[in-house]
Amino acid sequence: MPLFDALFDTDIELIHTRHEAACVHMADAYARLTGKPGIALVTGGPGHANAVGALYTAQMSEAPVVLLSGHAPNDQIGLGSFQEMRQAEMAAPVTKASWVAASADSLRGDIARAMREAASGRPGPVHLSLPTDALEHSTLEHVTLEHNTSENVAAQGAQADTQIFSKMPMPLTAADAQAIMTWLQAAQRPLILTGPASLTRPGRAKLQALESACGMPVAGTESPRGINDPAQGALAEMLTQADRVLLIGKKVDFTLKFGKAFDAACEVMQIDADAIEIARAHAAFGARLILAAQADAFSALDALTVASAAAAAKAGARRGASSGAAWCNDVHAAIDYRPAAWAAAKSTLPERLHPVEACRPLQSILDRHPDSILVSDGGEFGQWAQACLRAPQRVINGPAGAIGAALPFALGARAAQKVAPVIALMGDGTFGFHSAEFDTAVRHNLPFVLIVGNDARWNAEYQIQLKAYGAQRLHGCELRPARYDQVATAFGGHGELVTAAAQLLPAVDRAIASGKPACINVMIEGVPAPNVKR
Repeated sequence: MPLFDALFDTDIELIHTRHEAACVHMADAYARLTGKPGIALVTGGPGHANAVGALYTAQMSEAPVVLLSGHAPNDQIGLGSFQEMRQAEMAAPVTKASWVAASADSLRGDIARAMREAASGRPGPVHLSLPTDALEHSTLEHVTLEHNTSENVAAQGAQADTQIFSKMPMPLTAADAQAIMTWLQAAQRPLILTGPASLTRPGRAKLQALESACGMPVAGTESPRGINDPAQGALAEMLTQADRVLLIGKKVDFTLKFGKAFDAACEVMQIDADAIEIARAHAAFGARLILAAQADAFSALDALTVASAAAAAKAGARRGASSGAAWCNDVHAAIDYRPAAWAAAKSTLPERLHPVEACRPLQSILDRHPDSILVSDGGEFGQWAQACLRAPQRVINGPAGAIGAALPFALGARAAQKVAPVIALMGDGTFGFHSAEFDTAVRHNLPFVLIVGNDARWNAEYQIQLKAYGAQRLHGCELRPARYDQVATAFGGHGELVTAAAQLLPAVDRAIASGKPACINVMIEGVPAPNVKR
């Protein structure tokens, strides 16, 4: 309440959600799309507990989120205060840093540290608990330049704020950048692989700049399916062919089969902000890890782009430009590959669409604006969406593999981008996680279009059980073919039911024209997620 009251006299916008986890998911999407820390504010105790689960998705997607949680007063800690909880310890495993503000005098520095740490190095969530006595007591902390004129105080204060709130670069040295590019230029089939932090819109621009400068293929992964991400086509094939690989902020974890995604003779270099990830790479590759350097991904990409021209000139006699271009083209052809059969995909059931029929037509909507945003949940339908659709900006469930965040993601996306189309896709099971956030969207005028792929079951679990246990042992997967469109309408939004492919685009156009948060409930056939192989 003290913060709500303080915000009343500022230009800071307060978006009031219906659930604490949705609040964090909204901040997550906002952070990924803007590159700025997304701020989530929740109540303490059980409210904080509700929010913590959503931090894992932000952590794995490397999103700079700051969770501010109410907290029992410092002077009552240990006495059994109302909703007293060890909040910092609870959030610690899914954050870069987690602590409790000590007093009113520490708050300015605490907030600055939280924002700076969230954005620096490998981006990720940070938690700060705010005891009520710290929020309600007076402070003189801001009076630090009392002998200067008011103009000097304002100027110096603004400069100090810029410094203490901004991220701290972790640069790659010019010598390391030059050595890395020279090493890569000597390869026959080099590959540069990045992680989620580099797959934002600004990150993708840096990846393209590096690829243009060095002539080597640059790719990234941010899916829970790792190298089998259907959005990356047949990339997995190319990883086994690479002879030298540079990892930039890319963890050597399950998404790379713990390093076994590459040929046993492939040599590796790594640039990472975290010493623990470098140690993991040493354990996975041993002597094949030729060099490891600590730097943040964006700084490294910039340094490597600058170094590329000199390294290419030095290594040109050993590696022809034509062979390099051919390899680069091969990698991108693999990433872009989609089975030809998808073009003719049809549902085998009446009044149902194949997931491709529910996804592919939406590309024309996303192509209408240079800032369009695609939001995708997880699960089988989410994987089809990620494989079929592309947009200038994208927010997905990420390596965490969590489901249910797409609806609040869409709200966060609209808060970040006021004009461009926001198209979100999720399954019917995941709709139930945060359906009440349609009320939030209506109250705050945050329009978007949500496509619900409704196959009346938890299809990911269904497919796992079918494969592992057989058709006679399917259990706990069925749902009702509910009218999720009517749920959106009941909250004040726009809703339509689609049971035929020809109905889809007109329904989406009407949803956009309504100017309201919209749900298009598309009845689909529950087929397995795509597994793209050539």
